[in-house]
Amino acid sequence: MKSVLKIVPAACLAFALALGAVPATAQQQQPAPLTPAAIAAAKEILTLKNASAMYAGAVPGMVEKVKATLIGQNLNYQKDLNELAPVIAKQLAGREQEIGDGMVGVYAGMFTEQELKDLVTFYRSPLGQKLLTAEPKAINLSMQVMNEWAQHFSEVVASAFRAEMKKRGKDI
Repeated sequence: MKSVLKIVPAACLAFALALGAVPATAQQQQPAPLTPAAIAAAKEILTLKNASAMYAGAVPGMVEKVKATLIGQNLNYQKDLNELAPVIAKQLAGREQEIGDGMVGVYAGMFTEQELKDLVTFYRSPLGQKLLTAEPKAINLSMQVMNEWAQHFSEVVASAFRAEMKKRGKDI
């Protein structure tokens, strides 16, 4: 379950990066009216993008996270809390759809109805299908590039600090 909690923020970051690719003109528009057709198109886009995979484990993940916090605060109730976790997860099953509904609202509010329809058409096209297939890998590889750069660059920065400190007669 801890891996789910790590995946959800990473998936959200990937989603945010994907939204960052929206042309500036679309980002600067006033919110579009949320028409039934716009909502339907936004839902279809998110379905085509398999967005629900980002939050599919949100309910059990949150139950586990809260349970762990409660156990940390109430060690004497660990057995009870462990027994209750699956019951509570079952009671709250399906609530992750609230995330999906919120995402639909974001898309429907960011794009006009026609833009949403155009996006549906694009995602159904061969290039759109290729993007849907390749984009998760491209995002993961991009994250690797950023992490590798950060690791290398941190060494460059540390070397610069050591060099400057050496000029002051201090070795670190």
